[in-house]
Amino acid sequence: MLGKHDAVATVTLKNLTAAKKVYEGALGLKPIDAEGEEVVVYESGGSRLNVYRSQFAGTNKATAVTWAVDDVEGEVRALKSKGVAFEHYDMPGLKLQGDLHVAEGEDMKVAWFKDPDGNIFSLVNR
Repeated sequence: MLGKHDAVATVTLKNLTAAKKVYEGALGLKPIDAEGEEVVVYESGGSRLNVYRSQFAGTNKATAVTWAVDDVEGEVRALKSKGVAFEHYDMPGLKLQGDLHVAEGEDMKVAWFKDPDGNIFSLVNR
């Protein structure tokens, strides 16, 4: 059934115009489709990310989108240079290393950040 189909991450925002500065500018995502000021579809690697306007934006308290990357520290440095602030969450088996806000565990590194509406994103390397 669904296991044969691609899944698309969906994130809600209150202000698409303000969010575009982060999604396109800082994160480097490419818009590939839009529906007025209500929805923007971004390309991220071979995936798509739907971003739409909603009064419930930022109410999710868990990670909404994760990017698997080869170099977490390098991505963190690049994003910090564009003004992205990183978060730290206490997670079992993970310990914060250095001043980059990268948490390390036995076989993974992870870093978290938020978009303008508080949606939580992560970078991970396993």
